[in-house]
Amino acid sequence: MEKTRDVIIADTLEGLGTDRYADYLAHALCTEGSCRFVFNGKEFSLQAGDLMIVRKGKLVESICPSADFRVRVVYVTAGFIELSTPQSNYGMKGQLALFLNPVMRLDAGQQARCRRNFDLVAGCVADEGHHFYRDMLLCAVQMMILDFFDFHSHLYDEGDLPLQSASIMSRFLGMLEDGEFRRHREVGYYADRLCVSPKYLSEVSRNVSGYAANFWINRYTALDIARQLRDKSLTLTDIADSFGFSSPAHFSRYVQQHLGMPPSMFRKNSGA
Repeated sequence: MEKTRDVIIADTLEGLGTDRYADYLAHALCTEGSCRFVFNGKEFSLQAGDLMIVRKGKLVESICPSADFRVRVVYVTAGFIELSTPQSNYGMKGQLALFLNPVMRLDAGQQARCRRNFDLVAGCVADEGHHFYRDMLLCAVQMMILDFFDFHSHLYDEGDLPLQSASIMSRFLGMLEDGEFRRHREVGYYADRLCVSPKYLSEVSRNVSGYAANFWINRYTALDIARQLRDKSLTLTDIADSFGFSSPAHFSRYVQQHLGMPPSMFRKNSGA
């Protein structure tokens, strides 16, 4: 494995979902075999010819590769991705879609392009003596991202977003990424922060992602509650308090609604 501050080239998924790659986005092309894993609370399979893009590694659990599994991985820090991302609002659609399903099935031509991009990035990482090393690496990663956009747009037949919609969704998701859902789960709160009406925010969210704003608020909340329920050092009261629930009963009802069972049963079934 070769490493720079911003990019890591690897041939295994070992360490994904741990603190080791906490600040990195993972881009993994399966070349042989298969690998089962849990992402965002759901089980997925990565098979030969599939590309997996994971923005939040902590959402990955239970990685189970087959004996013949082979993979190529490019890890890139979030900051470097921001610098490399082309001036296109399409990335917002891709981000939302990949949050729900991180695996894209590539055809033969797309697989070849993906391998070429991985080769290019790996070659740039290794060429540390290049006088314009960082700029070269930025260009290589940008080319890779542009092809990812193209793969996704062909799979889902979607185009770019209006600038205003992309800006609103970006800021909305930024607040959720920062954990504001732990205290604020009303669409009106986020709409006020964004200087739009709750109805408009939900319309933008639905147009961009196919889901209303409250879907994303509850999705982020449920995932974080599930993660905390698996931590047996935390009591149910601790968890309820950390999310600002008014009572244990209110917390239990919320978990039942969004995780499908009461908190104590979820904890028991998850082995915590």
